[in-house]
Amino acid sequence: MSVLTSPRGKVEVVHCRRTESQDVYCIKSLIRKFTCKLFGKLNIIYLLEKANLAVTLCNDKEEIMAQATFLDYPNWNVAKQDDWVSVFRELDSDIPCTPLNTLFMHLFVAVDEYSVGCCKEILRTVYKAVPELHFIFLIVPSYMSLGSTLITVFDQVGNIPCLTYEEDFAVHICHRHSHYPQLHVRKARVEDHDDLMPIFMRYDTILKETYGEYFLAELIEAQDEENHAVVCEVEGTAVGFMSVCSRVNMQLLHECFDLGPFHGLCFPHPDDVLESPQDLSVRRSQDAELRSSSQGSQKIVEELQEPVSPDTMENIQGNIAREAASEEALTAVQSGNVSEPEDIEKLSDISTGYAQYHHVSSRSLASLVLPEEPVHFRPIYRGASAAFCIQLFCIDEKYEARSLDFMNFVFSLFSDKNFCVISLPHLTPEFFLIQNFVKMVPFNTCTLEQDLYVFHRAGLLKSINIRFATLLDTPGVENLVSTLMLNKSILEDLDRYNKARKDPDGTLLQAFVAEVAEQIVGIAVIRNEMDIEYIRSHYNIEDFIYFSHHQREEHGHMHHFALNPIFRHYTKFFLKEILRLGFKSCLYYRVYPKSREGKIAVFQFQNPYAHSLTSALHYLVPVRPRRQIVYPLEKLGINAPSKAVSKDPMSYALNHTNRKLTLEPKITVNAKIIVVGASSVGISFLETLVFCSHMKFNNLTLISTHGLPGKKLLDTEQRKFLASDHCFNDKDYALMSLCSWVNVVVGRMTGIDRAAKHVVLSTDEIVPYDHLILCTGQQYQVPCPTEADISQHLTNREVPNSSQRRYTGKVPCNHFTLNEEEDCFKALIWIRNNSITTEGNIIVYGNTIDTYTTVETLLNLGVSGSRIHLVQPPPASTITCINNYSVESAVADALGAAGVTMYRDAILAQWNDGLHPDPIYSASFTTPTKPFRLQCSMFFSFCEKNVDYETFKALNDACLVYDSRLVIDTNFHTNDIAIRAAGSLTKFSNRYYSNEWTHSNFSSKEIGFQLAAAMLHLFDPTLEPVTEPPANLDRLIPMYKGAKIQGGILPGSYHYLHIAKPAIPTPLEVQMAQPNYGLELVTGSAKNGTYFRIHINKYKMVETITCLSREPFPASNYIRLFGQHEQLLNNLCARYDENLITDLYSYFTEPWCLALFHDRFIDLRKELRQILASKEEEDLPSIEQLAHQIEDEEINPTEKPRQYLKRVFEESIYKTLVERSTLDYLHYNRYHLPMYAWPGIV
Repeated sequence: MSVLTSPRGKVEVVHCRRTESQDVYCIKSLIRKFTCKLFGKLNIIYLLEKANLAVTLCNDKEEIMAQATFLDYPNWNVAKQDDWVSVFRELDSDIPCTPLNTLFMHLFVAVDEYSVGCCKEILRTVYKAVPELHFIFLIVPSYMSLGSTLITVFDQVGNIPCLTYEEDFAVHICHRHSHYPQLHVRKARVEDHDDLMPIFMRYDTILKETYGEYFLAELIEAQDEENHAVVCEVEGTAVGFMSVCSRVNMQLLHECFDLGPFHGLCFPHPDDVLESPQDLSVRRSQDAELRSSSQGSQKIVEELQEPVSPDTMENIQGNIAREAASEEALTAVQSGNVSEPEDIEKLSDISTGYAQYHHVSSRSLASLVLPEEPVHFRPIYRGASAAFCIQLFCIDEKYEARSLDFMNFVFSLFSDKNFCVISLPHLTPEFFLIQNFVKMVPFNTCTLEQDLYVFHRAGLLKSINIRFATLLDTPGVENLVSTLMLNKSILEDLDRYNKARKDPDGTLLQAFVAEVAEQIVGIAVIRNEMDIEYIRSHYNIEDFIYFSHHQREEHGHMHHFALNPIFRHYTKFFLKEILRLGFKSCLYYRVYPKSREGKIAVFQFQNPYAHSLTSALHYLVPVRPRRQIVYPLEKLGINAPSKAVSKDPMSYALNHTNRKLTLEPKITVNAKIIVVGASSVGISFLETLVFCSHMKFNNLTLISTHGLPGKKLLDTEQRKFLASDHCFNDKDYALMSLCSWVNVVVGRMTGIDRAAKHVVLSTDEIVPYDHLILCTGQQYQVPCPTEADISQHLTNREVPNSSQRRYTGKVPCNHFTLNEEEDCFKALIWIRNNSITTEGNIIVYGNTIDTYTTVETLLNLGVSGSRIHLVQPPPASTITCINNYSVESAVADALGAAGVTMYRDAILAQWNDGLHPDPIYSASFTTPTKPFRLQCSMFFSFCEKNVDYETFKALNDACLVYDSRLVIDTNFHTNDIAIRAAGSLTKFSNRYYSNEWTHSNFSSKEIGFQLAAAMLHLFDPTLEPVTEPPANLDRLIPMYKGAKIQGGILPGSYHYLHIAKPAIPTPLEVQMAQPNYGLELVTGSAKNGTYFRIHINKYKMVETITCLSREPFPASNYIRLFGQHEQLLNNLCARYDENLITDLYSYFTEPWCLALFHDRFIDLRKELRQILASKEEEDLPSIEQLAHQIEDEEINPTEKPRQYLKRVFEESIYKTLVERSTLDYLHYNRYHLPMYAWPGIV
């Protein structure tokens, strides 16, 4: 916040923010004729789309006071976008402008009364937001004066001609030192104590309480060769402090962190042990390119530390000397006291072969699988330490953005050190200084509650140059990528670029290199994005860009990106330069799913789509996939979408950046968020966090028995053993690529240490957490036989109830409880390996819908129905799993026709007549009448789901409140504030008096989303703070509105889908007997496989959908019908009553309804509702107000209320607005909805 005072004495409290699209109208209102003469006639939306940085200044009422737009190339076409540096260097050789330190102002508007203050405030904000920025140029026609505002901050440096027409333009410059200067850094003195202590006390009082009031003065006095204290000052006042020390506990760092990329922060030594003998032999084999990156890193860093040739050294020294002179020119104005140039000798370890490969980024890209053997080879470094550490650091918040100014000086104090390290508690918010450091990857066994950050001396170099690659760069690139797994692919694409500038298919190819001191430190290869129509139609790319303002050739597809981690903080600059030099506005990077278990997509060597791992992934934003309409292509004919839209290629996750995002910071969250359980709730929670584009979660971890779902283990099978809740499928997992952002620990939770805040796994490994999310759900359990002897002809009433007993014996090898895809895969392998399809009985025990889908899968696999026995235990309630008599009777008939034997109300008595149960040869059951015994080769158990015993024990031992389920409040909290839980594992506390309502009644996907939304308030400062509910509402449980869905393929090859609103389970007959039940619309017959039932509630909304069909149907389309008004479905009820609808399946494939299935149809509904609720005519109330007035009897129309509202609507402006909005929607989404006509095409 800043305060501006106008010449007339008026005061405004203002703040700056990024410009948003809704600011355009206000920006236009601030444009004057003089503005157009200075900057030209501009399309504001187009300008904002292509801007690198756009800043809006608002007052405390959020009224826009000023706006400025900055790009990385000049306006008025005075120089080419990709070649302006030489033009401006010729203009004034004393101005060392580079693409790194320069921006151009393309627009400035402001409220006249405050324009000078607004201009200065915006420039100060820009210089603070972009620390590397030193110059802002303003180019205007030479005959124009700058006016009274801009002339106060810009100075003219010369004139340059225009490229397109004969006219000169004046070039003006604004220097950093006039607004947010670099800081002068010097050795600390004792007298600095009084300046620094208020800054320390503002952040923390622990140091003073621990070491006394004068701890800082004592620290400054204690300086020696190993310990130094430095300060930065402004106008003689110390505003920041840094204490550095050359003593570093290297042994501890080697034990806790993978320092291989930096050679262990040590100098090379002949006795270093860098590779295990096994790894060495692998590296020498023919598959050398598949060696681990950690091996390669040792070799590369060794090369990095070796002395370079005198010629190379001379080049580096000359480069740094020039740069030091440039920096001196930049800083001399502000302080008049320039620090000595650092000792450049040690900068010779800028390596050409030190690429940022997957190992460095493995925190976000590699699945963390706990090893079977805890002991792994780790390199041994015997050389001297090459690092010093920052012990204490503090700076005034006003000058925090200049924190990196310390580094030049502190490196000069340790001329024999190459690395600076700092360790921080991982919950420390990421501040400006460490944003330039590389965060190191801890080992799995690391229990240190600190994160380690590393900065290399060479990272201070500002002479990084991004340019197009040439043939001469090939040796340097080869050295850079020599340890990358896909280095051959990179070199092949580079060779194609050098030879033809095109891919084999003729697509334009571009290759860029990053160069420092005449050495290659980065490589990127892009091509034109040829599938942009598919991307637009299948991904929400328009969350980030206005698509129509980007030309087709401006979209680029990133194939490869590798950058020396020393210069990782220049990743965004590298991306920005790729866009500028390549004349691109957008870049896309695809991550394909794994092709086989254990291989991440980016390591897919057999996959032709695989490219090198981009170390820039964290600087891109993940793009949400769009829900697609399932089109009746044959029915649509020529009105179907183009093949570019409707094609179905291999699914991939899409990541993106554009010009607007190159200077957009992300909020970094280092808190350790541990999710236990890969249930739909847990996956939905992770998905929501991952797709927060303005945030970067560094420590998301999933603990799951089998890792991430979506491995497509049953992809070749036509049937799935288990029913689906339609939350996620294999394609959804591919489109999310959670493995790119989430660490995965394969294991089972056996304990929670709340005091130490870690989870204990079955392998005795521990996983520390800051926030623990429990989403384990409930699983089918092994049934516990009653041990009743059927030879005594016992009935169910005579045997003890064993439903609450836990089976503790050995689980038979041919007994299967199917809870997830891996369990189903194991069962499938057993069936194939043991000839189950041709011999032996299979018993399916249970009364859930999964019993039916499993029976159908077995029949589909070729198992004879006569060898399948479906045994159903007594139901726990009167509600069946399908709860629809028509469907149940059709399934029962299909089972009978297939020869499947059904047994009802049967309780498991014994396996193998009470003898050793492994394997199961026979199973005995009691019934209400007489018992029976069945031979058994395979036993499937689908008894009632319950919480897994190990999970229960872990929760109970951790003293978490458990009452048949884990107890939570309405904000997902358990009795431990750091532990949240959701899903069927949980129940609401008894204080809510709602035991019949649990998360099981709601959509798992919505529960996961709401859980993430509740947690985001802890991390996202852009969200409004949560307000506590009134006391009388604190006892109400939340009611989520998403549909509860189940579906699958039932016996008889019936495709089944049931969609219903969240509710307490009630028999269908009881529901229909209610007086306010509504209407039931049914077409077809269940037994014929044409059954379609829709329940319309009393408000004329679709509340339930049930489908049973022998033919596959578009379930995702039908899910979109839930919650729609029947009139929106083309007056569904009226047409049904008039017998115009005989087949609902056919009805919902008609072209008119396809817009209802569109993912953005809900946005159209909201827009139309907003139109009807707004007051468009001053003299008349809105349509919504009219409806309320009629309801409140404030007006009494002579005609029927509906007819009255219709007449008013048609006679007013609302009809035109609604039509225009609808047509705009159809036109904008015409690539998805070409079957609709609009004015101009008919």
